[in-house]
Amino acid sequence: MITGREDPCGLPSKIFKFQRPMSSSKRKTLLKEAMLYQKLHHKKVKCDICQRRCVISDGKRGYCLTRLNKDGKLYSLVYSRVSSWAVSPIEKKPLYHFYPGSQWLSLGTLGCNFRCPGCQNWEIAHDQVEFKHKKTQTITPEESVVLARSNNCKGISWTYNEPTVWFEYTFEGAKLAKEEGLYTNYVTNGYITPEALDLIAPYLDSFRVDIKGFSKEFYKKICHIDDFKGILEVTKRARKKLSMWVEIITNVIPGYSDDEKQLKDIAYWIKSELGEETPWHLTRFIPHLELLDLPPTSVSVLEKARDIGLKQGLLYVYLGNVFGHPAEKTYCHRCKRLLIERKGLYTTDYKIENGKCSFCGTEIPGRFE
Repeated sequence: MITGREDPCGLPSKIFKFQRPMSSSKRKTLLKEAMLYQKLHHKKVKCDICQRRCVISDGKRGYCLTRLNKDGKLYSLVYSRVSSWAVSPIEKKPLYHFYPGSQWLSLGTLGCNFRCPGCQNWEIAHDQVEFKHKKTQTITPEESVVLARSNNCKGISWTYNEPTVWFEYTFEGAKLAKEEGLYTNYVTNGYITPEALDLIAPYLDSFRVDIKGFSKEFYKKICHIDDFKGILEVTKRARKKLSMWVEIITNVIPGYSDDEKQLKDIAYWIKSELGEETPWHLTRFIPHLELLDLPPTSVSVLEKARDIGLKQGLLYVYLGNVFGHPAEKTYCHRCKRLLIERKGLYTTDYKIENGKCSFCGTEIPGRFE
């Protein structure tokens, strides 16, 4: 068995049974040449998939550990290599305004370009044990589409760990999914490069991105990067230039990202750069891994954070990982009537017709049946 969650830093772990391979025959993991990299002198290469842009010497791997320089060429070590998969509601990403109530095929591999100390999925995301010892199965992009279809899924989501680390796989899977009329989704930390985002954009419908905090100090301490402006720019690019549906999540960590200034800055940025209609999910932190000494986020802190978002002018601010809280439901931003009732991850009542509030006729932002 293997643990797996949608966002490696927020909600508590869920257990998914490790599924049987699509084929009974044993297949070697494919060594796939990377799509975006530069060849440098002395057989070095520069990876252009994520904003770390690792310069990798011959025989070495990048920061994510999933990309190997072999004789001056960059290869993915995780192409078609699946560590976790499940069929789950879109609300688990979380996406609340993108075909709510629909079922999605969720796929994850190994590795990450962050090393968040509270990661719920650290066993697959950034365990330092050699990946070749990890239990995985081979599911090709073609097989992922068949798997989604056979399980009556609305689309395919690449999640559990950072999807950009197996970019070649997600690119091919997304392209095939669109050909078959399926929707697509990234659950991401947003550290993808603009050129990689542009490449997959024609085949990527939704972008659920973490804005984990809003200071250089926070991102340096938690994510080990020098700046987070690139994440903001890529997220804005996805929403404004590439027309993806975007929802933001912030895991509110006590002592790290629960201060009023960071929360107010995130809310202001979402409204001014993405639009007031962009949903913001504030999730309760659960102590894990290197942050076991911290308490869970109090409900009162989450409610205060939500008030900050609403006062900044955001129309839809949700609380996550607080089962049964009224703020996990969707209300019309105009008449305030209940439109989507949720109990945990499941939609139990739905009052949106043709994308509009069934009570007052106001158009509700998002993508709906």
